[in-house]
Amino acid sequence: MQHPKPDIVVAALYKFTTLQRFEALREPLQRTCDGAGVMGTLLLAHEGINGTIAGSRTGIDRVLGHIRALPGCSELEWKESTATGMPFKRMKVRLKREIVTMGVEGIDPNSTVGTYVAPDDWNELISRPDVVVVDTRNDYEFAIGSFEGAVNPKTKSFREFPGWARQNLKRDNRPKVAMFCTGGIRCEKATALLKEMGFDDVYHLKGGILKYLEETLAENSMWQGECFVFDERVSVGHGLRPGPYQLCSICRTPFHSGDAAGGYASHPCPDCEERADAAKKKAAGERQRQIDLAERRGQAHIGPKRG
Repeated sequence: MQHPKPDIVVAALYKFTTLQRFEALREPLQRTCDGAGVMGTLLLAHEGINGTIAGSRTGIDRVLGHIRALPGCSELEWKESTATGMPFKRMKVRLKREIVTMGVEGIDPNSTVGTYVAPDDWNELISRPDVVVVDTRNDYEFAIGSFEGAVNPKTKSFREFPGWARQNLKRDNRPKVAMFCTGGIRCEKATALLKEMGFDDVYHLKGGILKYLEETLAENSMWQGECFVFDERVSVGHGLRPGPYQLCSICRTPFHSGDAAGGYASHPCPDCEERADAAKKKAAGERQRQIDLAERRGQAHIGPKRG
């Protein structure tokens, strides 16, 4: 009798804390992840740690224990979901200037941050007429799902958010602003930015969309669509179940495939199918062929790169 394979645990984590010698932390953390059979990406910077990892229950617990032992990381923020297969191809621990890149000097969520709002209280807040609801994610993420009535800044990267905020959120009106993002980390900096700009009433969804989708029943939800995630599941819905989106094999943007399993596509999205030239289609097909061969050999292929 065959026993079903246990689900892979996926942990999205971050912590803003001052890591004075963060460069020295990389190698021990990489060794711990490798020894635990955990894959994904972790970013280390002077301002803290951020990333998403996946592995067995035992492996994830081992890595989380290592991270919680780092200076200031005992109260690490993390959220878990599951996947039926490993959603990453390798383990990378990287050194960065910022753990989430905004590009604005002096923004420190450790000293200034907005008011956290629990998922249970989020619907009431964003339903109020005096609250402006802002999606701090990028345009391709907004396109497949967001909260009812949310403003889309139409950014291509988080670096563009400060410019959008300064141009579109005026201090003379001083509105109440509620922000949200995938796991909460971008809102740590976005709310800190607005506080620095002089806004008094700034709120953000604690735990991000992932926590809301985990705890909120679909019939009580104000979320519409799917939530983009940065791994091979591509999107998740209520209960954090993998959704029907795939990444185009050419342009790397998510599209609704009609396949309930979602994941990386072995074919172009409808737009690329119509417009891409033969060379791009051939290159995408060969890339997918190499991934399939590596998986049949039981090897880790780095997979197609996202834009």
